[in-house]
Amino acid sequence: MAIKFGRPIELRDAPKRQTALASPPLDLTIRPRRNRKAEWARRLVRENVLTTDDLIWPLFVVNGHNVRTPVASMPGVDRLSVDQAVRDAERAAKLDIPCIALFPYTEPSLRDEQGSEALNPDNLVCQSVRAIKKEFPDIGVLCDVALDPFTSHGHDGLIEDGRILNDETVAVLVKQALVQAEAGCDIIAPSDMMDGRVGAIREALDAEGFGDVQIMAYAAKYASAFYGPFRDAIGSAKTLTGDKRTYQMDSANSDEALREVELDIAEGADMVMVKPGMPYLDIVRRVKDTFAMPTFVYQVSGEYAMIAGAARNGWIDGERAMMESLVGFKRAGADGILTYFAPQAAEKLRERE
Repeated sequence: MAIKFGRPIELRDAPKRQTALASPPLDLTIRPRRNRKAEWARRLVRENVLTTDDLIWPLFVVNGHNVRTPVASMPGVDRLSVDQAVRDAERAAKLDIPCIALFPYTEPSLRDEQGSEALNPDNLVCQSVRAIKKEFPDIGVLCDVALDPFTSHGHDGLIEDGRILNDETVAVLVKQALVQAEAGCDIIAPSDMMDGRVGAIREALDAEGFGDVQIMAYAAKYASAFYGPFRDAIGSAKTLTGDKRTYQMDSANSDEALREVELDIAEGADMVMVKPGMPYLDIVRRVKDTFAMPTFVYQVSGEYAMIAGAARNGWIDGERAMMESLVGFKRAGADGILTYFAPQAAEKLRERE
């Protein structure tokens, strides 16, 4: 059946345009707005749905007891002592958030050029993993594998004569991953972008009896200006020398992301991640369409800070912007989202039940 939209207005009709637009086309039969007329109708035809199952909540841990220290550049986000991280894990469990991610603020006195504290089985991350898994064994715990929270120079790897060493760094990352697995970590997430680290970590985990520990590879991690508040939160902003463009991806590249993801899958990654999120929705879509793998996206600190900061100043509706951004990740193809908005989003989703 032909779709009739009425007589088109041609240039010679310009003087009558106002009258023509004011008169409804009586023979118009297709009206997309019918499916938008009410909330119940919009729900019926909604293509993508956000649930708490999609959320991973990143937490920052710090030394001390009963400590909650605000991160100035991330409104509403705190650094937490281990006991308070356990309390937030309890909140996550009550909100049905399936997984939390841990990132440490390492005291300057514990940082060195080799990132030695990363291999300490009693470091902040390992303490937190053990404490959380003891009280809430059914919540997933993801641990970041990289050296930047532990190095005095703020880089993800070892440095020699100003150059980031790839293979030597991978050897240290393998040891870091094993320390975290021994503490009870469920998901190892290498974020360093060294070549070959996923395969080396997988081999080591399997050899040491950690065959069930998953790997979520930061497969397409871009060198980005959106990481600034995160570096404040972990204490590397002031220590970072130079930049990370020799190992993190160029923001202008898209095909390269597919090659990086393909390599990590071949090396044994169970899940892959794109980071940052909102500026790279096209990458999320390409990765999901190409590999059909569990694909995650990180709504990074700068993305969070823009929304939270604008909301705090009354410039945008923060709640609506939060939910819109998260649904955008789902629409792009993400299976899950690491976001500092996780608890607020989960509360909002609970209201809709």
